[in-house]
Amino acid sequence: MTKATKSAKKAAKPEKTKAPPVSQVNKNTLLTPETLPTPVMAGRDFLSNLDMSAAELRAVMDTAHSMKRGEWRGVKPLSGLSLALVFEKSSLRTRTTFDVGMYQLGGHAITLSNTEIGLGTRERVSDVARNLERWVDGVMGRVYLQQTLHELADHAAIPVINGLSDMLHPAQLLADYQTIEEEFGTDLRGRRVVYIGDGNNLANSHIHMGILTGSDVTIVTPVGYEPNAGVLMDAVQQSTQITLTHDLAAIEGADVLYTDVWISMGMEAEADIRRRAFQGYQVTPGMLDTLAPDGIFLHCLPAHYGEETVPEATEHPKSRVFDQAENRLHAQKALLYHLMGDMKPRW
Repeated sequence: MTKATKSAKKAAKPEKTKAPPVSQVNKNTLLTPETLPTPVMAGRDFLSNLDMSAAELRAVMDTAHSMKRGEWRGVKPLSGLSLALVFEKSSLRTRTTFDVGMYQLGGHAITLSNTEIGLGTRERVSDVARNLERWVDGVMGRVYLQQTLHELADHAAIPVINGLSDMLHPAQLLADYQTIEEEFGTDLRGRRVVYIGDGNNLANSHIHMGILTGSDVTIVTPVGYEPNAGVLMDAVQQSTQITLTHDLAAIEGADVLYTDVWISMGMEAEADIRRRAFQGYQVTPGMLDTLAPDGIFLHCLPAHYGEETVPEATEHPKSRVFDQAENRLHAQKALLYHLMGDMKPRW
């Protein structure tokens, strides 16, 4: 290879994307142990976004924004506390952000895969809960069934957090709405949030967040893939209007467009049927051009490019997908603080 060829190859190599800069914090805004807010959900479980009130959500979101600004760098409110991370499903964002979040707050996380504990197979879920409550101060579960989380919570006297289930993904929605607030402010009443795709756990949790925030939630799905009927009843009972439609025209003018994979983990056997059903529901740059002028695109990741979206959409100027992924860390740190912030080490 000649020097000229080497130089040409070097020139063609794309530059690395720089990491976001570390925020500069005014020393006068740094929190101290004496100025920490009162934990608003102390000792409770977080299995659904509806496990918090609108006021409690506001407190958690304010803490998340404060943490992102770096105002908590001088405090370690979870020092000496431990969180068990229980995984039936694989994870990048959930695993990393809960682990790093506990570390940054002064605590410790231990990861337990299902091959190690065998929830409901090697050992009863209730027995796992009774063991963990004697060793750690909280449990985060990323599991197949919502019922597994309820069983853990019923038998453990420590906070249990839903890191994902078949029914709901409430921790993800905290990060999503932190990202939305960064664009539109904290009053989201009437803001059009349009979810397109499978009426899955993300769609269900969007309905719950519509109840809490007053955002105008629309769910666009193919026929037969609508959200859970029980979750829709939650909205009815709270007198919250949720729009369900199969018409892609509902996307036009939206403030937020959100999608998720068509084929979730555990649904691989339905892959071909689902790909046919969801034809036309792919988020493309052309679709993003129909949003409100300041509209944004969100995706919880991982993306199945070529199915529910394309790389040109996640890299589009309207995309906030990677800000959204970053906010998993800040939002979940805020959640951990408000659930565990008044605990003391037991050792």
